Amino acid sequence: MRKSVKKIVLTAREIRRLETRYNALLVKLGSLHEISQGSVMPQAPRAWRWTRKVAGKTVSVGLTPAKAQRMKRAIANHRALEKIIIEMREITQKLILGTPDSPPNPAKQSLPKPPLS
Repeated sequence: MRKSVKKIVLTAREIRRLETRYNALLVKLGSLHEISQGSVMPQAPRAWRWTRKVAGKTVSVGLTPAKAQRMKRAIANHRALEKIIIEMREITQKLILGTPDSPPNPAKQSLPKPPLS
């Protein structure tokens, strides 16, 4: 037995709201500068360690306090990037599935060409 999927049609106002939110997310993407994965942990005395996975293996690198702060910001930017992408994907899917197909433009429909004589 197949489940019926309720088809949702977005109103023009909902479409504008989603498009506005999507454009705001695009702006946010442009504000993310340094991006990195992993984690930064303190290591005594006054040192830091950046850990991440590379080809399935855990790799660690020692960092100065200044580099540790930059890396923390880069990791936070990466997490923000992932959240933005998830929201953009959801908006895109809502817009594609919730927007009715527009009827073909009659002006663009071409008539068959007459045969060459």
